[in-house]
Amino acid sequence: MIGENKKNVFFIVPERNEGTVIRATLEPLVREGYSVVVVDDGSTDGSWEKIKALPVYALRHRVNLGQGAALQTGMTFALSKGAQVIVHFDADGQHRLKDVEGLLKPVLAGEADVALGSRFMRREDAKAVPLSKRILLRMAIVVNGVMTGLWLTDAHNGLRVLNRRAAEGIHLRENGFAHATEIIDQICRLKLRYVERPMRVHYSKYSRAKGQSMWNALNIVIDLLLRRILK
Repeated sequence: MIGENKKNVFFIVPERNEGTVIRATLEPLVREGYSVVVVDDGSTDGSWEKIKALPVYALRHRVNLGQGAALQTGMTFALSKGAQVIVHFDADGQHRLKDVEGLLKPVLAGEADVALGSRFMRREDAKAVPLSKRILLRMAIVVNGVMTGLWLTDAHNGLRVLNRRAAEGIHLRENGFAHATEIIDQICRLKLRYVERPMRVHYSKYSRAKGQSMWNALNIVIDLLLRRILK
């Protein structure tokens, strides 16, 4: 579908201590001919050495700054390299490359500035989400809707596609996981055209063990509320 333009599509992959799965995550992206920017966010498990051995752009935060900060570092770098399209892609193996094409299509066709992945547009994808996670996400959807005015079918889904205009306009200041709500807020503020597209998250035993807890999600909400009040 993308043909010779694949090098203009930059995958931004933030990672921290994903040494056991990072090669398996990155190699399919490299084989497909995409440009890949990996931002190691203060790993201590040897991930950095594995990343440097692959044909990717390898960037590093020497201390852990948070996923939002890693995404911003990656986007800034990709734009400096001439990226026309940017894909946010998780490092832990949860995202499937075959789902990316569905998000790329409306952006490459000029129909949208941003395409957001959703686990709840197809019943079979929703069923793949663990029940506790499903409940947590339903709550997050409401929080995002109330705080941003943008009511989506999913929340905190890390699979996104942005055109250059969107990537240049969005500036992440939330270093942690709250960046996911910040992105939605900025889509509204910048009046970016957006679409949602179905995708499935692969919840392996490994990714479930590293997932967000209920308490972490509560901390995100509190952090967002405090920042909104203090603005």
